Amino acid sequence: MIKKEFQKFEKELLRKEKVNIMRNFRILEALYNEAVALGIIPLKTVLDGLEVDIKIAKVINSVSETT
Repeated sequence: MIKKEFQKFEKELLRKEKVNIMRNFRILEALYNEAVALGIIPLKTVLDGLEVDIKIAKVINSVSETT
């Protein structure tokens, strides 16, 4: 009951909220700068992290849909 009411409220709020392009670009730029500061990007090589992605994909694909 409460979950449905909250979802309804959230949908209405998103519908009323106007898109602020400049704010979105500032957020994107801040996230990019943080990733650079943390050393996440630029990648040293194109294939950095590929093994982790493959392991995650294998685990996700091995889970049956009924569980």
